[in-house]
Amino acid sequence: MEALGSAVRLRIIRLTHQRPLTNKEIAERLDKDPATTLHHVRKLVTAGFLEPQPARRGNRGAKEIPYLSTGLSWRLRYQNEERVDLVEAMLQAYLAEVAGTNLGELNQARLVVQVDAAGRTEFVERLGALLDEFGDRPLEPGAERTAIYVAWYPGE
Repeated sequence: MEALGSAVRLRIIRLTHQRPLTNKEIAERLDKDPATTLHHVRKLVTAGFLEPQPARRGNRGAKEIPYLSTGLSWRLRYQNEERVDLVEAMLQAYLAEVAGTNLGELNQARLVVQVDAAGRTEFVERLGALLDEFGDRPLEPGAERTAIYVAWYPGE
């Protein structure tokens, strides 16, 4: 899972979830140098999180290889003590994606609840089941993509 310990790599996986993109297209969308994104793309391919698709010809006739997410990383749920690097990468990827979003399109909720351990476990399990339910739905061509980031933390 070392390959997922980078916000850039998590964003690449998200960008290539439903449509294959070339390294050049990925670099443009992330506003990064193509050499930088190629480094990340190669790590993701090696780890099995991206798959190269059949080569195609670009605008100038050059051979381009598009990459598509394999879907292996879409259900990331980790606690800090398990993988601090991955938790940090997930948060940084979320912040970078939100920074590039029209704030009028961002829906947020914030809540502090007071529950015992059993109530917390119930909440986490029910929320997880809801996320799984929607995550298991088949992709609908043309449907709008929606990204969700959920975190819980001490509400002192």
